Amino acid sequence: MQEITGKKASVKNSKFKDTLNHIRQNKVLYILLIPGLLYFLLFKYAPMAGIVIAFQDYVPYLGISGSQWVGLDNFRQLFLGNDFIRLLSNTLIIALLNIVIVFPAPIVLALLLNEIRGQIFKKCVQSSIYLPHFLSWTIVASLSTILLSVDSGVITELVQKFTGQTVNFLSDPNWFRPVIILQSIWKECGWGTIIYLAALSGVDQEQYEAAIMDGAGRFKRTWHVTLPGIRSTIVVMLILKCGSILNTGFDQIYLMTNSLNRSVADVFDTYVYTMGITNAAYSYSTAVGLFKSVVGVALVMLTNKIANLLGEDGLY
Repeated sequence: MQEITGKKASVKNSKFKDTLNHIRQNKVLYILLIPGLLYFLLFKYAPMAGIVIAFQDYVPYLGISGSQWVGLDNFRQLFLGNDFIRLLSNTLIIALLNIVIVFPAPIVLALLLNEIRGQIFKKCVQSSIYLPHFLSWTIVASLSTILLSVDSGVITELVQKFTGQTVNFLSDPNWFRPVIILQSIWKECGWGTIIYLAALSGVDQEQYEAAIMDGAGRFKRTWHVTLPGIRSTIVVMLILKCGSILNTGFDQIYLMTNSLNRSVADVFDTYVYTMGITNAAYSYSTAVGLFKSVVGVALVMLTNKIANLLGEDGLY
């Protein structure tokens, strides 16, 4: 036993020495890591200490140490409340639409761009579809309001001209989700292609040549060569997307919500803001946010495990 313990200790010491030597050899790179590490420590990990108020009846002037502990009462209020089912259904519907429709859009667009042979035209298209990403959701919501306004919206007038009916895209609950999905595609689809185009550049060109010699057309080359070549990237992005399934995007949803479409627009993100900032229910809103985070971590682990079982590397 002593020999085994001694061997384990020597292995640990050798690994520690190797790590120190690696740090000394690459000290400049580790110094460059310091600002990023400080950012995450100060703005991501340090605020996590405030999670404890989810288990308290937090009173600001008493502070965390002076507030009364209530255990899981805030979570019971969330799960047994009248709003939970509505919030969960609205959030999941929008999240599933994002996964089914928005998530594949950059992949399809990247595949189309990859088939363009004219480099000048390809660069122009890439630059034009990247631009919406740099617009804030406030600008996107304002543009949507201008285009979809009942009184003077261009799209509304075109629909009225061709169908003879006036559609209130901004206030009709049935149109809220389609508008949100179209906004997300227009704003983020082009930016999302960057990752997939980078992955496409790593696909072995000899496989394309072999497929051409076998008589495969463009569609078959895409299906049998391109997609398998970027499958690992797609899996990783899908895992990350599933981890944020309850994060539907506060800015976009909040700006497009009004009193007429609130029944389908209320999601966990806007609910946390309403309860925490507007109603000053700090403990309750923290409990809602903690529930979202726990579900997100669980989904990341679950989807990563499924990816591993299917033979993919996943995140870890």
